[in-house]
Amino acid sequence: MADNNNKDFALPKRNLLWIIIGFAVMVLGYILLSGGGSSDPSEFSPAIFSFRRMVVAPLVIVLGCALVVIAIMHKNKKNNQNS
Repeated sequence: MADNNNKDFALPKRNLLWIIIGFAVMVLGYILLSGGGSSDPSEFSPAIFSFRRMVVAPLVIVLGCALVVIAIMHKNKKNNQNS
């Protein structure tokens, strides 16, 4: 019965680790996306259109989403041979 503990989870530990890494990458992307506003609401700040906020942050968020999807879909070869 102790041998079946790993089969109780839908995903192996390695996949769960990659899902956590993917979520951390997405959080980093949202952190890169934040800021750029001005303290005075009537004053326009062109910092909201910076390269970091318009290009880098969305790419980092998409990369994090892709990591999560790949981690969910990936099957271990070792588990397939034993089944």
